[in-house]
Amino acid sequence: MKKKVHIEYPLNPSSSNIIWGIVSTAAGLQRWFADRVNKTGKTYTFQWGKTEVRSADVINSRAESFIRFHWTDEEPKTYFEFKLHYDELTTNRVLEVTDFADEGEEEDVKSLWDSQIDVLRRTCGL
Repeated sequence: MKKKVHIEYPLNPSSSNIIWGIVSTAAGLQRWFADRVNKTGKTYTFQWGKTEVRSADVINSRAESFIRFHWTDEEPKTYFEFKLHYDELTTNRVLEVTDFADEGEEEDVKSLWDSQIDVLRRTCGL
């Protein structure tokens, strides 16, 4: 059984519209998450390199708030989610990432997300 992993990343103050586009559209996700991203209906297809391809369905979302994906080849109750909120104390936008990891692999999943969010910050200026 997989365990839930929750991580928060403060981002520079910027429009929630901009961040929302980066985490919820094929073009935005292609800038930092995968080499190629295509969207058909509610299904996103992600490609890394020439051979690794995975698909995820959007199972829930609220504009400028959160988007939840389910990998089509994973256990039914697992997902990965991007949630945005504003921190009034720091005036930063915060991107919350929720994902699932196999027992004992939680730190590996956190490291992977740390790396991905570093790419997001560099390529998108956040």
